[in-house]
Amino acid sequence: MNKVLIIVGDATETVDTLYPYYRLIEGGYEPVVAAPEKRLYQMVLHEVKPGWTITKEWEGYTIQADIAFKDIKEEEYLGIFFSGGRAPEYIRDDEDLIRITQHFFEMNKPIASVCHGVEIPARAGCVKGRRMATVPKCQFDLEVCGGIFVNEACVIDGNMVSGRTYHDHGQYIGPWMKMLDEARNQY
Repeated sequence: MNKVLIIVGDATETVDTLYPYYRLIEGGYEPVVAAPEKRLYQMVLHEVKPGWTITKEWEGYTIQADIAFKDIKEEEYLGIFFSGGRAPEYIRDDEDLIRITQHFFEMNKPIASVCHGVEIPARAGCVKGRRMATVPKCQFDLEVCGGIFVNEACVIDGNMVSGRTYHDHGQYIGPWMKMLDEARNQY
């Protein structure tokens, strides 16, 4: 088993998505881009510019979804990655995505989340009592759903690894890849 889901939608953050995508390939995994529909999605670049108090957004690259949420057989996948950007806010209510998310938590499979990605497991009812990093503006989303906000570059809580933004990729992706390696070795 070497397939790993990367959850996206329109306005998924480019670096949040492509960094783990290529790290998965480097590690011998098959990244499978999953979205509401099997089609091309527009990614974005997010940055808080000096002097600004809000995030500035630019168009980034596009990415092709390999599979729609409704077609996913979650038992075929080793792990899951919840990318950031604005997409999680718009896709988190998808019933199939909620089902998929709950599966990975219930089966204790390797999970990673960055930035706004927390909105998906929070909506799926999977963060209660869990310590997670996220972009500070999503602290409320995490805490209102019972999670515990930790303002660190890498937070590991059981089978889940999380980071705040793409600036943290170098700290939290490595531990997640190690979890995936350990899980793959069990098969």
